[in-house]
Amino acid sequence: MLDMTIKLTMLVLFFGVMVGIGIHCRRHATDVNGFVLGGRSVGPWLTAFAYGTSYFSAVVFVGYAGQFGWKYGIAATWAGIGNAILGSLLAWAVLGRRTRVMTQHLDSATMPEFFGQRFGSKSLKIAASVVIFIFLIPYTASLYNGLSRLFGMAFNIDYTICVIVMAVLTGVYVIAGGYMATAINDFIQGLIMIFGIIAIVAAVLGSQGGFMAALEGLAQVTDESVSTAPGVFASFFGPDPLNLLGVVLLTSMGTWGLPQMVQKFYAIKSEAAVHKGMIISTVFALLVAGGCYFLGGFGRLFSDQVDVAANGYDSIIPTMLSGLPSILIAVVVILVLSASMSTLSSLVLASSSTLTLDLLKGNIIKKMDDKKQVRIMRCLIVVFIAISVVLAIIQYKSSVTFIAQLMGISWGALAGAFLAPFLFGLYWKRTTKIACWTSFVFSTVVMLTDILAPQIFPAILRSPINCGAFCMLAGVVLVPLVSLVTRPPEKERVEEIFACYQRTVTVPVTDSIGAGQSGAEK
Repeated sequence: MLDMTIKLTMLVLFFGVMVGIGIHCRRHATDVNGFVLGGRSVGPWLTAFAYGTSYFSAVVFVGYAGQFGWKYGIAATWAGIGNAILGSLLAWAVLGRRTRVMTQHLDSATMPEFFGQRFGSKSLKIAASVVIFIFLIPYTASLYNGLSRLFGMAFNIDYTICVIVMAVLTGVYVIAGGYMATAINDFIQGLIMIFGIIAIVAAVLGSQGGFMAALEGLAQVTDESVSTAPGVFASFFGPDPLNLLGVVLLTSMGTWGLPQMVQKFYAIKSEAAVHKGMIISTVFALLVAGGCYFLGGFGRLFSDQVDVAANGYDSIIPTMLSGLPSILIAVVVILVLSASMSTLSSLVLASSSTLTLDLLKGNIIKKMDDKKQVRIMRCLIVVFIAISVVLAIIQYKSSVTFIAQLMGISWGALAGAFLAPFLFGLYWKRTTKIACWTSFVFSTVVMLTDILAPQIFPAILRSPINCGAFCMLAGVVLVPLVSLVTRPPEKERVEEIFACYQRTVTVPVTDSIGAGQSGAEK
């Protein structure tokens, strides 16, 4: 009874803080700029944590960590390292500043709006918004699924109730406070995730006699259906380095093309904040993602308690945690709630803003002032959450697929379609509208085919994970090739767009110690 009281008290406190922040931030969400971008004045800590918590959810903690830890052993930690270096550090370094500068210059608040303005194509903007809406739904459904496993373990609560409560409470604070409420809550949730993953890794390894004892035990595990090499699950690259590379690429480089991730750069307030945010985000990813995959790597030590064939990979992490003390179980639940709600809030905000600003505004509803746009976005948040809840429940009841596959489909289609056009659109004046269309069509068709008729692909591409990584790499090749063989964009328009990078800005000496100093100052 006491154990349950502790768990429920922590949950009520957590939900109370989240909703309270949403209500407190409602004054920042009165217009489109405030609701979607927080007035483009969000600091480095909030932006970095918003980026990191949107990146890592129950999908990573329950789905990916369990599945890939089981498949690759301790080598799965490479996925976490890749997330930190490629998905955070490099993403901020390559995309952060240029995204902030060009999107403000083009007055774009969403990724489809960027494509429409950058390439002068209304149809491109509409197509991007449709792709985002369709492929964010399976990702959202996967968030609920991961949460249900842990709630079932900790509270024995029906899955449907878990999904509805989480969806309603997330919807309340996003609808009330918009991006600013999401960013502040993400910061709090991020702190919980860091503390939680450190405590859980220490507890699980402690239950196995410590790190060295656990590693030694993992080296004794054999599975001839995977590899005949002794100690392969405790080795540097694991039993299947090639497929592990596909996981690293999709989960790391995929963030470069995901609208809910890239839009974080739209809102950051200054160049100094970009540099600081890059460091914070990288450390966050190293701790959270590295910790999750590192923990999952020891999953086979619990093989006597896990029936993967019957219950799937998603049961591995909950089984590993089931023997922990009640207080740590409560921490786990709050950790995964934090990860899932932060990602869910980013997804529904990205989807509702995209549909409102890029599809409805000027196309279906001709006249929309700021207040009407915000009202419609709030209504669409409710619609999007409702659709994702229904699909999550249907998916759970019919056991359609695993969490990792759901996320792989979503990430593969979105990152494959958008990564290359967005990257080249920021850096290369010669990028063409037709090249963007090529990337959009290629990735969506390939990912849909992989879902509906995977048998036509080689064995390595039948996994949505590998297929998504293939789409991203293909886009990086297709966009420049198609751009070179198609009609170049109008020179004057492109020069005007890229002039934003040449604009002279006067800053205090505290921000820059450039060459413009007098001799007396040198």
